[in-house]
Amino acid sequence: MLSKDALVASAIAHWAPRFVANGISLTDFDDVTSKVDRWADWCQAWCAKGAVHEALGREALAAGHSLTAGEHLCRASAYYHFAKFVFVAYPDEMRAAHQRAVDCYSDSLPYLRPAGERVRIPFAGTSLWGVLRRPVGIKTPPVLIMAPGMDSTKEELHAYETPFLDRGMAILAFDGPGQGEAEYDLPIRGDYEAPVRAVVDWVAGRSDLDAARIGLWGVSLGGYYAPRAAAFEPRIKACIGISGPFDLGEIWEQLGPLTRATFQARSHAKTDAEAKEIATTLNLHQAARAIRCPLYLVAGRQDRLIPSEHGERLAKAVAGPVTLVMVEDGGHNANNRPYRYRSQSADWMAQQLRLSL
Repeated sequence: MLSKDALVASAIAHWAPRFVANGISLTDFDDVTSKVDRWADWCQAWCAKGAVHEALGREALAAGHSLTAGEHLCRASAYYHFAKFVFVAYPDEMRAAHQRAVDCYSDSLPYLRPAGERVRIPFAGTSLWGVLRRPVGIKTPPVLIMAPGMDSTKEELHAYETPFLDRGMAILAFDGPGQGEAEYDLPIRGDYEAPVRAVVDWVAGRSDLDAARIGLWGVSLGGYYAPRAAAFEPRIKACIGISGPFDLGEIWEQLGPLTRATFQARSHAKTDAEAKEIATTLNLHQAARAIRCPLYLVAGRQDRLIPSEHGERLAKAVAGPVTLVMVEDGGHNANNRPYRYRSQSADWMAQQLRLSL
């Protein structure tokens, strides 16, 4: 049997908790990764497994079993997403898998509970794409805007949405610059308040959403984006940041090769050195002191990607009230211990947005 190359071995070691916490069957993870020895085969193997779930969804839809169809298509989207998420060395294959993820998730939206709506948000002469899901039975719910990380997308955020929806919040997950459907045309930018401002403007134009009660949430690099945007967008009433860097440039040399290559691709940098220079602009040294809305931070003490000290630095630097949840046995995003914070952070956001539970 061939030994696994270093990138595959690293992927297996680092990502199993994230995959399982965000929609991948553990048995499927083991099945796929046990058969992939070369990184070049990663995307194809995950697409093949995704196609199994997509076929089940299409069959259920043809049979009139819409709830089952929605479940399978949503799950298939997660598989296609993880086929492409850091597969930047093979851009054509990556983009094809990405489109399948978007298509499956979009097709699942009418059949989810609650259902979702694919929405277009004007920004910088182009469009950002998002998914809006509204809780059942609330005429004008408050809204939680959700920002993905560097290699996540709005489709991956599905697993994070449930506790907030269950507590009466609408969810608007969107792909910002350098993310998901925007990554090909709009590079990563440190001033994430610009796209968030456009999203908040869009929310304000909806009569079925309460624009006076808007929260913001971000994970991984989104854990930088959300606090950064909250510092400069006063319409954000509360913010959650999960495992975000305080200064990405400071830890550039510690990042793994797949992470650095992905940042280079998503920032549209031509070289690693140029990517590092862009990474130095993603810091909260000045912005932190401008964060006055309530802030809820999550960090994993065992995080091998973003040191937990970055969460502690942000907690000490902000001007407003802050809650820091340090998951002592948690890895990146505490994906290995999601029960330590997902429901609890939703309770906290519900209180900030004046929802009675």
